[in-house]
Amino acid sequence: MNFGSYNYLGFAENSGPCADSVQDVVQKYGVGVCASRQEMGYMDIHKELDELVAEYLGVEAAMTVPMGFATNSLNMPALVSKGSLILSDELNHASLILGSRLTGAVIRTFKHNDMVDLEKKLREAVCEGQPRTHRPWKKILIVVEGVYSMEGSIVRLPEVVRLKEKYKAYIYLDEAHSIGAMGSRGRGVVDYFGIDPRSIDILMGTFTKSFGSAGGYIGGSKRLINHLKAHAHSFIYSTAMSPPVAQQIISSMRIIMGKDGTQEGMRRVRQLAWNTRYFRKRLHERGYIIYGNKDSPVVPLLLYMPSKVAMFSRETLRRGMATVVVGFPATPLIETRARFCLSASHTKEMLDEALKIIDDVGDLLRLRYSSLPPPDFTEADIQLIE
Repeated sequence: MNFGSYNYLGFAENSGPCADSVQDVVQKYGVGVCASRQEMGYMDIHKELDELVAEYLGVEAAMTVPMGFATNSLNMPALVSKGSLILSDELNHASLILGSRLTGAVIRTFKHNDMVDLEKKLREAVCEGQPRTHRPWKKILIVVEGVYSMEGSIVRLPEVVRLKEKYKAYIYLDEAHSIGAMGSRGRGVVDYFGIDPRSIDILMGTFTKSFGSAGGYIGGSKRLINHLKAHAHSFIYSTAMSPPVAQQIISSMRIIMGKDGTQEGMRRVRQLAWNTRYFRKRLHERGYIIYGNKDSPVVPLLLYMPSKVAMFSRETLRRGMATVVVGFPATPLIETRARFCLSASHTKEMLDEALKIIDDVGDLLRLRYSSLPPPDFTEADIQLIE
């Protein structure tokens, strides 16, 4: 059983409508385009993908690039530059850190999901301006993620939006782990909190998780997208996305949106939500210490001792369960953990078997650290929403 991949909605499968449509596209277009979008690599399938992503996100326009990591690292330098300020969550992904460094802007981090610390740094930035000259910053960009892949936490987006509007800043939201996996319609944390997507200045996400494909996107206003198409290295210098990769995204996204004429997309979204709450509730009941939000499909289980990391991985794999274990430097030295990623393709029987395996290994390694009662979960919390 695979509990280590980001296949949140189960679309990374080798059969079914997505696989069939991808096979047809290989026959029609081939595998590669061998040119950038600015030259001869732009096909009708790329235009269809961009327009579908914009519709899915609920924004004016979107652009797609063939690599998820580059969506952050090579687009951010086209958005801010020297004389600007980036306020970055201390637990942001490496691609965001690299992209921020390449901009030439001043970078200041704030404590993870700490809105008091974020507001303090915003206030200081507005009042004091740039170092030495004290001129106003050209731009202040708040950079956050939807779901943090090592913590399982969800960004406090309503408060970030409030602070952004109060201090006239901009928001860059990375939805790599939340798009498709969060919200009643699978539209990410913006959907989860019921926020107007147009209030987020830059919406970023990847297709490598919920859509079972590759690449990433930037969504926002037409002005933003036109600017990126003219200035972003990820768009100008990279080979255009492979047609079968683009078709996998189109097919899975159409299913989520219900454009295939079925309820399969919503069934998967609801199944993932149910699996997430059920799995987290059962782990809490067993005395394990779990990080993250109850609706996050990323479930970190604290091991604490570095010596237990390799053994947990070996023992679970020996019993038929593959998962990811994480230690220093990806986490603090004494906060090593096992990370489970849930999927809509996991059945209840698989979840129960996984819990049994975790119990066996947990007893072997003495991982039931919690003596507190489980959080305020009710059975209604793990019921599917009709």
